[in-house]
Amino acid sequence: MKEIGIMEVGGFKVGHAQNQEAGTGLTVILLDHMSPAGLDVRGGGPASRESQILNPLMTAEGINAVVLSGGSAFGLDAAGGVQKRVEERGEGFAVGPIRVPLVCQSCVFDLCVGRHDIRPDGAMAYEACRNASYDAPKEGNVGAGTGCTVGKIMGLDRAMKTGFGTYAVQAGDIKVGAMVAVNAAGDVCNADGSVLAGLLSADHSHCESSFDAMVQGLTLQAGVNTTIGAVVTNVKLPKAKLCKVAGMTHNGYARAIRPVHTSGDGDSIYAISTGTVEGSMDAVGALAAYAMEQAIRRAAVAAESAYGFTALCDLKK
Repeated sequence: MKEIGIMEVGGFKVGHAQNQEAGTGLTVILLDHMSPAGLDVRGGGPASRESQILNPLMTAEGINAVVLSGGSAFGLDAAGGVQKRVEERGEGFAVGPIRVPLVCQSCVFDLCVGRHDIRPDGAMAYEACRNASYDAPKEGNVGAGTGCTVGKIMGLDRAMKTGFGTYAVQAGDIKVGAMVAVNAAGDVCNADGSVLAGLLSADHSHCESSFDAMVQGLTLQAGVNTTIGAVVTNVKLPKAKLCKVAGMTHNGYARAIRPVHTSGDGDSIYAISTGTVEGSMDAVGALAAYAMEQAIRRAAVAAESAYGFTALCDLKK
């Protein structure tokens, strides 16, 4: 297994757009052609659009794009901007002479960062589509990661800034890449379990453990968190197997975020097949979990302090 650039997986473009003053943004994964996709939601407070078409029992065998967005439920309007762009390209699910773009979307809650009255919308999503390219996407305070924070179990005044991260690997002919906006209630942790970014001490000098705080009886405010991500692979897999891959990828969440999948998170992962390589679903799922684990940590490392929240880069100084 070796690390590769995420765009080496192939078959998609990535575009960011954001309002830095407002502290929110979105990221579009624009697929070169309608591609099979699956979804697994583990958190208790998701905000999503067109998620049900990824159920293996539903008719649609492919989608045109995935949107990872800020704005909580208000941000769900943004998918319309992606639909507009895809329609202009003459693509979508064929219904007679009509093409209906299939765009799935999940949102994080970032309304307490920057301005709560400005959220991602169709215009911002259209801009992200125009920005989409085959170049490696930027990480940190961009796109869906613009307003992301972690370690919020004791309130926002002790939270840390995170953002958007990516990572990709190759094993033989199999390529798998992960993209994620990390906005968890819990902490981002190293492989040994130590806190990388999360709950700040009262004097903001170091990190403490959100897990310890939770088991001592603190409760979460529901629905103000959520980590959303997507994995892409060049392995040819149908929708049902991609749902399983998405489920296996949540192991990456569990290894890098503690606690995770709480009632106050809407943790969701999309899995997308963009290629024709033959390969094992289980191998893809295992690689996807590893890639997602690394992408989460990169989202913390790449973030910059903003909106009154300290990022890892400044905590070390």
